[in-house]
Formats: sequence, C-alpha cells, structure tokens
Amino acid sequence: MPTYQTTRIRDGLAFGESPRWRDGRLWFSDFYRHGVFTIAPDGSDEQLVFEVPGQPSGLAWLPDGDQLCVSMTDHLVLRVGPTGTSVHADISDYCGFWANDLTAGASGVAYVGNFGFDLDDVIARVGFEGLFASPPPTTNLVVLGPDGSTRQVVADMAFPNGAVITPDASTLIIAETMAGRLSAFSIADDGTLHDRRLWAELEFAAPDGICLDAEGQVWYANAATNACQRVREGGAVTATATTTQTAFACALGGEDRSTLFVMTAPTSSRFHVADARLGAIESVLVDVPGV
Repeated sequence: MPTYQTTRIRDGLAFGESPRWRDGRLWFSDFYRHGVFTIAPDGSDEQLVFEVPGQPSGLAWLPDGDQLCVSMTDHLVLRVGPTGTSVHADISDYCGFWANDLTAGASGVAYVGNFGFDLDDVIARVGFEGLFASPPPTTNLVVLGPDGSTRQVVADMAFPNGAVITPDASTLIIAETMAGRLSAFSIADDGTLHDRRLWAELEFAAPDGICLDAEGQVWYANAATNACQRVREGGAVTATATTTQTAFACALGGEDRSTLFVMTAPTSSRFHVADARLGAIESVLVDVPGV
C-alpha cells in the first residue's frame, strides 16, 4: 500500500477549505481571511479572487461559468459572475448552524451541507473525544436547482461535508463527518437524491473534504489526524498521505491531475485559528490522477 509524505507549498493561511482545481490553478476558501484565493501549482502567486464577509467555504461552478460560494455565517450560497455577486440561495431554514461545503453537477444542480450544531463550542466544552461520546444533532443536505430554488431537503445527515459526483452523474458520494463514514446516493434526472446507502465505513476517522480519482476511489481528509487516506467502495484503505498537521480538505490537480493538494491547520476551532496564520497547503504526487 503506497504511503506518501506531503510537502508544504504555502503557509500563512488562517483556515483553508474547499480546494478545487480549475484553469491551471488551485482555488480555495480561507474562512478567517474572508476570501476566495487561487495559487499556482507550486504554491506561489497567491491571488485574492473575491471577498466573502460571511466566511467562505464550499466552491463550485455553474454551466455558464458563474461561480458558487457558500457564505457560512449567513447561510447563503452566493453566485459570482462577470456582473458581480448575487444571492443564489438562502438556506437558513435548513441549517442547524453554519452552512459549509457544496458541490455541483454539470446540470447546475448543487448540494449544500451545514454543521448542524456549534462544533467549536462543543469541543471547547467536552473535548474531541467527548464529541463522539454522545452523538450530536443531525442536520440537512439541501439540493438546489440551477436557479437556486430548493428541490429537496435530505434529513438526518451527520454533519454532511465534502462531496463528489461520479463522472457519469449517477452517484453523489458525501462525507458524514460525525458518523465516520462516506455515504452514497443515486441521482435522479432532476438532480434529486434517492437510494441512500453506505459507501465506506471508516475506522477512527472524521472525514472532511474528499476528492475522486480516475479509478473511482476516494481520497478523504481525516480531520481526526494528520493524514488523508484513499479508500475504495466498501472501506478498504489503499493509500495514505501523511501531512504535517491535521488534514481538513483535499483535491487532485496539477497539470496531469496527479498532485494531491491538502488543506491543513493545527485545529479547526475558530477560537484558536481565526486570528492566527498557522494554516497551510501541502501537496504530494500520487500514482492515480483525479477524474
């Protein structure tokens, strides 16, 4: 089983999230610098693309090239295009706490998760181990049409987090962080979800951001440790990438899509990282490229 060691290519982030590879650059959100940024593959030439006062998280693109971005604290999905920024959707009614990650398919249908509870506050009171001793509240995964309308609300999700869509557009795979699993749904023609099922049970893991490779396996960032792991459906681990600090999100990119980029930080707690600049982007070449 391959084991990789990442190298830091960019320091000075507060808390990086939602890495995406597009147009020859790595795009990412930084919660507490309140902006969406891009960098060159080697970590150089950081550029601020736009600011998000409500804290940016999940990123995706619509078929017309407009960009979607979650604004966390006000529970909005923003649409950013040539004419400026507008509200694509308000999902306040479906959020237990901050809105978080999202993905979107080629049809423009988007899938948006949220925390469901104040994660940082709970950890501050009972610790990381205490968080898992008593299951926290579940929450909703919201399915948005290309126009931002709510098409479906999927309940009882245990902190729906990073998600990917298979190349044939038939399946959504999503991390349920607080349940230590990857779940899958079949995608109907209108983008709604059905046939919920277990894709992979993960051992000693809090899966956060994920990405999909060309062999149909998933890399997940394990927010419980300093590593990303590659798993096949069923949960067998086929590779590990060790990071210098806790891994929170990952993406496959680079010229041949064989570079695993990982967003890392000492912790996800806003009480410790919001005013610090200890976050980093790490990378390593892996054997199987991304889809």
